[in-house]
Amino acid sequence: MFKIEDSLVVAVDFQVRLMPAMNDCEKVEKKSEMFIRGCRLLDVPILVTQQYTKGLGDTLPSLKEALDEFEHIEKVVFSCCGDEGFVKKLEESGKKNIIVMGIESHVCVQQTVLDLLLRGHNVYVIADCISSRSETDHKYAEMRMQQAGAVITTAESVLFEFILSADHPKRKEISNLVK
Repeated sequence: MFKIEDSLVVAVDFQVRLMPAMNDCEKVEKKSEMFIRGCRLLDVPILVTQQYTKGLGDTLPSLKEALDEFEHIEKVVFSCCGDEGFVKKLEESGKKNIIVMGIESHVCVQQTVLDLLLRGHNVYVIADCISSRSETDHKYAEMRMQQAGAVITTAESVLFEFILSADHPKRKEISNLVK
């Protein structure tokens, strides 16, 4: 179990020129938007990365809207942990539970997850908020991340774990989001 105050979300490279090539891209985008809206309702901090924005474009408009105000972390390395700016923000957050979502599962997401585990974080991967172009790459990336120690879970599961009970003041809003 994890708590909001110990958690940080990392949204990896949800970019306009990359997303259309992903397997189940509409479904992943919809779940990711819902999850981000839920995290915003609950004041869970979110770090957003963009890989080589000049070539791959900006963050998806639907996610930008859900995020409201944010500054992305520009990177050219595959693992977010290979970027000084990302590592600085991660360390400044002081969070031990890192919840990862993004694309592609077998490249930037997987390398980030493996590096976060090596850095001693508890890592949770949102299965319905990650994707790759190839279903095979996606499947084996999930398996590798889990075998390395990451917990594979879902967006809805995390949001309900954040609120813990039906008595939570934001329960109704979260319930409406996941419908």
